[in-house]
Amino acid sequence: MPHTLLPFLPSLSQHLLIAVLAVLVYVVTTRARRDQRAPPSAIAWVMGLALLPYLVLPMYLAFGRRKLRPAHAPRVPQGQPYAHWAAELAESFNLAAPAVTRTRLHADGAIARDALWATIAAARERLDVCTFIIGQDALGRATMQRLVGQARAGVRVRLLLDGFGALMLPRRHFDALREAGGEIAVFRPLLGLRSDGPRNLRNHRKFVIADEKLLWSGGRNLAAEYFTGDVDAGLEPWADLSFEIEGPTAAAAARQFEQDWSAVHQKRPRHIPPGVAPAPASGTVTQFLPSGPDQSEDTAQAILVAACFHARRRILAVTPYFVPNDALRDALRLAALRGVQVDIAIPRRSNHRLADMARSRAMRDLARAGARFHLLPAMAHAKAVVVDDELALCGSINLDLRSLLLNHEAGVLFYDPADIAWLAAWIEALAADAQAFDASPPSLLRDIGEGLLLTVAFQL
Repeated sequence: MPHTLLPFLPSLSQHLLIAVLAVLVYVVTTRARRDQRAPPSAIAWVMGLALLPYLVLPMYLAFGRRKLRPAHAPRVPQGQPYAHWAAELAESFNLAAPAVTRTRLHADGAIARDALWATIAAARERLDVCTFIIGQDALGRATMQRLVGQARAGVRVRLLLDGFGALMLPRRHFDALREAGGEIAVFRPLLGLRSDGPRNLRNHRKFVIADEKLLWSGGRNLAAEYFTGDVDAGLEPWADLSFEIEGPTAAAAARQFEQDWSAVHQKRPRHIPPGVAPAPASGTVTQFLPSGPDQSEDTAQAILVAACFHARRRILAVTPYFVPNDALRDALRLAALRGVQVDIAIPRRSNHRLADMARSRAMRDLARAGARFHLLPAMAHAKAVVVDDELALCGSINLDLRSLLLNHEAGVLFYDPADIAWLAAWIEALAADAQAFDASPPSLLRDIGEGLLLTVAFQL
């Protein structure tokens, strides 16, 4: 083919130069920001930059940053030291100390819905709501109606929606809340011009906080399938977990909401003083655990890896998606090899087919070490981990790369034996009708497909 027909194609030497410069950009920016990347994601970026620099370099510049550097990171008020390895590790990350709180875990969607309504109704001065999705269904409409009602009653209502979830909410819901005096902010809009971080770093936290004293949280989005379903729309309810907490842990969540709200408006967060939510005279011990790009460390990942090495008898987990990075997978495998019973309940088929395919390699690796996977017959969106009888984590955090290393997430650490036993019993009851996982080797084509998928799994 004549050279004149390919005027815009670079020569081999030009391509090599651009590829080298693209990889150099990766090395320099990674070192300058002190970014810590999982090996699969680092290899994927480098391979892409070397082979397709024209396509991958713009993607890296737009989406490659994993950690943010918040301008304002006030020291979190600490209480009395709590003698537990997880508390000591969390406090080293500048997180609020464990505290005595009143806690109630929700056994099903109906109880969770009633608790949500009660939390919204309990607000007298301030009501803060953060969610990933509000459904265009009866549950979503009822939620918005209650928020509008509180705003009209004089309560300061603030709704923080993730940019992805905001695309699904009809404009009339925004207008109704604003007309009632409520405030709405969109966290990192997908189509926004102002940059407050890469668009792939989503806010997956779920909070409803009344007067900085009462917290409703967990894994549920504010849509019908996360509660009781919708018979008219043919939506079956998903198994999910949520809880209410009254006391200092609710105040810690309120501080995180304030940080997130202020990040959208690029303002200094409002100070929430210690003691705004005093500890009750009796209750259970809990600790707020935020995780994500706005934290200096991968807090949830660190707690989970450490938990695997502290476990002596059992690790019990439920998650909708299971695509751990090498560190967590190896920690779980080593726990199983030394005799810890590792049981993980996941849906046989989740609502994300790519995640289902990407999970298989880690599952086979762990099954060979003695871990047991319980394939649930229906969709489960719950996220919880129980370690022996001394620690449990529940919240919005999935056991996958995106949730542990990219998303803004939040959970609560439960230290009380009663709460831990409740979560363990809930997971065990859910897994009672589960199917065992077949860990037989995959076909060559399947194995190649899984490997290719895992190179981009950190962005799924």
